[in-house]
Amino acid sequence: MPDGALFVLIIIAVAVLFLSIFFSFVPVGLWISAMAAGVKVSIFSLIGMRLRRVRPDRVIRPLIKIRKAGLEMSVNQLESHLLSGGRVDNVVDALIASHRADLDLSFERAAAIDLAGRDVFEAVRMSVKPKIIETPWIAAVAINGIEVKVMARVTVRTNLSRLIGGAGEETVIARVGEGIVTTVGSSSSHKDILENPDLISRTVLAKGLDSGTAFEILSIDIADVDVGRNIGASLQIEQAEADKQIAQARAEERRAIAIAHEQEMKASVQEMRAKVVEAEAAVPLALAEALRSGNMGVMDYFRMENTQADTRMRDGFAASNVDVSVKAKN
Repeated sequence: MPDGALFVLIIIAVAVLFLSIFFSFVPVGLWISAMAAGVKVSIFSLIGMRLRRVRPDRVIRPLIKIRKAGLEMSVNQLESHLLSGGRVDNVVDALIASHRADLDLSFERAAAIDLAGRDVFEAVRMSVKPKIIETPWIAAVAINGIEVKVMARVTVRTNLSRLIGGAGEETVIARVGEGIVTTVGSSSSHKDILENPDLISRTVLAKGLDSGTAFEILSIDIADVDVGRNIGASLQIEQAEADKQIAQARAEERRAIAIAHEQEMKASVQEMRAKVVEAEAAVPLALAEALRSGNMGVMDYFRMENTQADTRMRDGFAASNVDVSVKAKN
């Protein structure tokens, strides 16, 4: 092969290699699409994005979309938000939706909402189309002791100016539940709630529950009202049962004291009987000592025995007469 032909082949190979590297590094197709859409982006800007490790399509395609919607936006704004960790497509969709709905939303606020971790596009949609939040069953007790269960539907709209740092749906539900409990608890009877459920709506709305939240409460509608248990009667029954147990405990205490006193009396009687037996056992010894010492004669002893025998005989006659009279009466 001639030297001239070899040199041409080398030049062609180098050119093909250079073009391959160039087209793989420089998104020429994306640049052509932007130019065709009327978005002026220099090829050097695209190369700079590559050098900054930014995918050009994640910036250029949203830029084309927002320019076609009639909004002005620069490449640097979108690229800066992307480098900050934001979702460029979400912000652009939110700006387009707010522009169509005639809402006042700037790019800086939309980017701040997105970087705060909130879905800015969903927030704009909720500003246009309010959302209905349904509360769980909330139980409250009226003054007459009857439990009332209430389920409410809260219609809210996003407040874009308070979306950053504002409380979420959980706070709204908790505040509505607190308002329902307060309203039912201040009612003299559960029948007042059943007759006028809108009393809850008016009272709760008047409290300004959306203060400090990311929403604006449009209405609170009572979806369902149900009557629960008679809490007052249940508490009275429990109190009566507690009083009964206390009375039983006190009666058992008095019974234990009486039994202890009775046992103490029995012990005292047995002690006295023991002393009597001991005294009776000492009588023969005393008589023997009296006879031995001469303080008592034999005749005195016999007279004492006769007296005791007469006493036992009279006691026997008396007992016989009592038995006869009792049988006669029967």
